[in-house]
Amino acid sequence: MAASPRSEDGLPASIELEELSLGWRDKVAVRDLSGSFRKGSLTALVGPNGAGKSTLLRGIMGWVTPLAGRIRLTGSPAPAFMPQQGELDKSFPISTRDFVAMGAWRRVGPWRGFGRGERERLDQALQAVGLADFGRRPLATLSGGQLQRALFARLMLHDADTYMLDEPFSAVDRATTEDLMQLLLEWNRQGKTVIVVLHDLDLVRRHFPQTLLLAGQCVGWGKTDEVLTPENLHLARHLCAGDYL
Repeated sequence: MAASPRSEDGLPASIELEELSLGWRDKVAVRDLSGSFRKGSLTALVGPNGAGKSTLLRGIMGWVTPLAGRIRLTGSPAPAFMPQQGELDKSFPISTRDFVAMGAWRRVGPWRGFGRGERERLDQALQAVGLADFGRRPLATLSGGQLQRALFARLMLHDADTYMLDEPFSAVDRATTEDLMQLLLEWNRQGKTVIVVLHDLDLVRRHFPQTLLLAGQCVGWGKTDEVLTPENLHLARHLCAGDYL
């Protein structure tokens, strides 16, 4: 039996990447990326626009086939993923409660009804994000911050060991960001592996012990204060601009 993958600090790995390259046809978005996210870690995924951050998350989810290398996941269920808000069709006629309930689909299945336990979990998720009184509201009537809260509630119902979020604080106010950041920290305290695409480096420095800095390739991966150096950030900007490629 093969040994479980371990991160560089010797702790069990939740996700292991080996010389991974991702992209489409003649475009490589991520190249030669190796490393691991340890179980229970809290990692910020940062880099300039076009650095391959969203592509990496989609590769881990299995939605982008590696051009080279491999991705190894441990444990089950599969990671839970929260897309960018702009990828959602808010015009779809669905209530906020039903939208959040979709997060339980993998566990409940398409044909089983929601029992009492699942309804209680749904109520708790809405309460946790501050939407207890918004369940009957059509999704299309929610503000940007309210929709982001609904996405967090839906993610909670996945009941996964690993959560991956793509720019969860984009276009929301500071109060909403702080509320939802506390949820991320609570999931991490519960032992969940949390990976978040972010642009706010001050937020990263305040809350995220680990950072992966991408620029089409790995510029730095490890302790946040060792990765987010002026030299690394300068190199990442130039790599994405094509200056050093």
